[in-house]
Amino acid sequence: MAFDGTWKIDRNENYEKFMEAMGIGMMKRKLGAHDNLKITIQQDGNKFTVKEASNFRNIEIEFTLGVNFEYSLADGTELSGAWTLEGNKLVGTFTRKDNGKVLKAYREIVGDELVQTYVYEGVESKRFFKR
Repeated sequence: MAFDGTWKIDRNENYEKFMEAMGIGMMKRKLGAHDNLKITIQQDGNKFTVKEASNFRNIEIEFTLGVNFEYSLADGTELSGAWTLEGNKLVGTFTRKDNGKVLKAYREIVGDELVQTYVYEGVESKRFFKR
């Protein structure tokens, strides 16, 4: 329930390097760094509804903890994986369909911020959101 609410991107850390590691071209990286992302999270037990609204797309994702689902990133990269809850942290493990490499994602509340961390091929990035 701590994740519930609407979160707006405040700042990024190492996000362009992460996108580069993911194979995203320079123009999309520049745009992605300023996507104006807003995330709305609603939790009902083990079920989550996440709405993502940005300059590029608006989508709604529903998932249940521990259950695999399909997801496409804003650049079209297709993934399959699941979110789990480890303590107070949401942990996502996703496998890219195009190359089989793993993307790890973490969401946690730190102070008054939602911190979203991505790790891909040894490159770590953080995105910080405020309510």
